Parts: sequence; C-alpha cells; structure tokens
Amino acid sequence: MAQDAGQAAAAPTDDPLLRARQALAAKRFGEAEGICRDLLGSDPQNADALGILGTLFGQLGRVQNAVALYERALALRPNNGVWLGNLSELYRLVYRIDDALAAALRALQLNPPAALNLVRLAKIRTDRGEFDAALQSFLAALALDPEDANAHLGIGQILLARGEYRPGWIEYEWRNKLPQAKQMVPRMKAPLWNGMALPNARVLLVGDQGYGDVIHFARYIPRVVERCKEVVIGCSADLQPLLARVPGVAGCFHRWQEAPTFTAYMLLSSLPYLFGTDTQSIPGEVPYLSLDPEKVAKWRTRLGELCGEGVRKVGLFWAGRAAHPNNLRRSMRLAALQPLGGIDGIRFLSLQKEVPPADGPDLAAFPGMVDISADLANFDETAAVIGNLDLLITVDSAVAHLAGALNRPVWMLTPRPSDWRWMLERADSPWYPSLRLFRQPRPGAWAEVVEAVRLELAAFASAGTL
Repeated sequence: MAQDAGQAAAAPTDDPLLRARQALAAKRFGEAEGICRDLLGSDPQNADALGILGTLFGQLGRVQNAVALYERALALRPNNGVWLGNLSELYRLVYRIDDALAAALRALQLNPPAALNLVRLAKIRTDRGEFDAALQSFLAALALDPEDANAHLGIGQILLARGEYRPGWIEYEWRNKLPQAKQMVPRMKAPLWNGMALPNARVLLVGDQGYGDVIHFARYIPRVVERCKEVVIGCSADLQPLLARVPGVAGCFHRWQEAPTFTAYMLLSSLPYLFGTDTQSIPGEVPYLSLDPEKVAKWRTRLGELCGEGVRKVGLFWAGRAAHPNNLRRSMRLAALQPLGGIDGIRFLSLQKEVPPADGPDLAAFPGMVDISADLANFDETAAVIGNLDLLITVDSAVAHLAGALNRPVWMLTPRPSDWRWMLERADSPWYPSLRLFRQPRPGAWAEVVEAVRLELAAFASAGTL
C-alpha cells in the first residue's frame, strides 16, 4: 500500500497532518490514527485525514474500513492519483473488479505512468482473465523499471499458469528479490548449488516459503539426493517429521544455529528452475511423502470410535492462516459450506488446527462434526488423519498439498484467479494425480463452487466411489 501523498521527513512539527504521516511511515499506527480521529472530530470533511486513515487501515489489512475511508476522501478530492491507486488494490481484494479497473485506469490518467500503477493494472487484468493485456501492462512496467520484482513475478505466474514453464521459472526467481523474501534466509557462507554432482559433500535445502510450498517442492528432494553425498533440510518444526522420512535425507533442523556445515545450498522453491522442469518432466512419483504407521493406527482406532461404522469420513478445511498474503481470497467462512452439512452418510471432521472464532457457531450446521483440532500438533498428525479419510475437501492450503503429496483423494475449492500451479480452467493437476479442482466461475463466487461440490458429494455418499 503506497504511502499517503505528502509524506514528510521525520523532523518534529506542529502540523498534525505531517505528524500523522510521520507516525504512519514509522508504523506507529495508534498514534497516526489518534491524530486523524482528532482532526475528523473537528472537521469531518478533512480529506487528508481520511486518506491517511485509509492508508493506515489498508496496511493493517482492515480492507473494508480502508475502502470506505478512501471513498469518502475521493468524494472530496476526486483527482488524487495516490488514493485512487491504493483504492484499486483494495477493490481487488473485495472482488469489486470493475471498480478496481476504473480506479487503476483513472490513477494512470492523473499521474505520469509509474511502474507501481502499471503493475496494479496488470493484476486487475489477471483477475479478469485478460492475460495478454496483463502481460502487456507488466512489460510496460518493466520498461520503466527493469528491476521491478513484482512485475517479473507477475509475468512468471501467468506463464506458469499457461504451462510455459521454461520462461516462467526464470521470472519466478524474481520472487527472491521481494522485500519479504529477503528476510526469509540469512546470509549464507556457501554458494548456491548449481545441480552439479557432489559425491563427497553436504548440501542444504531451505524450505523458504509457506508450508504448502515446501510440501509441493519436496518432490524434488530425491533428485538432489541422487547427486549429493548428504542432504539436510532447514524447515519449520511442524514439517520436520514428514521431511525427515524422505529417503536419503540425513537430517532436518528449524533453527539456523542448529545447521551443520555445508558445501552449498539451494532453496526448495528454486529446484524446478534448476532442473528445467516442463509440463512433461514434473516429478510424478506419488506419494512422495510417507505416513508414520503408529500414528495412522492410532487415528484409525480413534476415528472409528468418533465416527462409527457405515459412514464416509470426510475432512473439511476452510480457512488458512490469516497472515497469508492471499488469505482473503482463498479462505471461506464455514457458513458458506452449510449446504454440505445435510448429506446423509457423511461424517465431517474439522482439520482446522484452530477453528476461527467467528465460525464456531456454524459448526452446528454440520451434524456430528468431529473437531480434532486439539490433537493436530503438527503436519505429521494431520497426515495420519488424512491417511484414514475417505476424502478431504479443502480450500487452497497446505492441507491440500499434503493430501496430494500423500496421493489421498482431495477436492479443492479454488479461487479465481487461482495460484499458478493449478493452471487454467482444468479440473485436474499435473502436480497431484489425486487432486480434483472445483473452480470459481468468477472472483468471489463461492456459492456455485459449493453447489458443485454438494452434488458430487451426495453422489459419493450414495455410490461410495469417487
């Protein structure tokens, strides 16, 4: 979210607007909000205060509040290009795609073309399925700023979604130049591994992205093992038990101070690029993660007691981590899944590690819903549960990747636009043979997706086959 126009240096000042901008720039959000509230208390039509608050709430993720504030500010000052550009981003997040397009185009008219506004326009075009136009806007942004990592990454994601993997991986590498990515991996005292055989050396693989990404790219670990004497993995503690069982992995750690010495390192998410993956050479060996037999047996007994006999055990996962940058689009409210609750012969199990508080009252819409969240200590426990299910229904999440990596039946409710790895308009995935995709017909349209799942689930309950 771009800063409000007129941001100033941090020198002391008696100007309340300047102090609010300085506080916002320093992320002293409470102070900035207090100043603006005071200003609006005496002058409700203070457009600058409204704009600063809009920027503040946008940065805090309070999207609807930010939208309302920017709309009020622009009603007073309709030609503010910074506010229009920021508002176009927020409109995207709440699926007001036509409004987002109008705001982005207006921002470009008011301000000299800037890479930021062209990238915003490209993302809106992507949401509308106008991929050629989106690519043109991304390329126009790069003409102004060849080092714009967001533009490069946006091009890469479109190319990968189209199956143009070789150029797509090149552009996908630009994700490592985003500010948030630079904080993921410390400065290494070893070179990047280039794929060469190292029969007498140790290579470190770094799980550098989210849980789902690490699970997704873990399929490449055996290829590294083939070339190196020893492979160790740095990853989240929640994933360690799963990855430690991959054949050839010598060990896993989750604190950098625990890392052994190594000759070279590589990010897990860069392995497709390193190995030159195309649509015909995706590692297809599934399952490539394995289950803990003792945990599977434990959960087989427990789920038998909880669910009884003669029912289909269906896992349900509807809300990912709130901190995920795409969580507003990929996650759902449990109430939206209520049409699934009345199907006979189905016993649902919540695979949410924590049920969102707002969804608690809606659990009653699913008769006999089994909540096992207290016992899902890590992904190894979740994997053992999935190994005992007849089916998993989930949003785009690490749990979807986990089921796919285990080659277990999984139906994924897929937002539009979808992540690049789900490609375009297909119901299956070359990455996970056991995955079936149920896609939104347009951004935000979950009702149609849920109805399609309901019909298929009812057929599954009566026929017993997927």
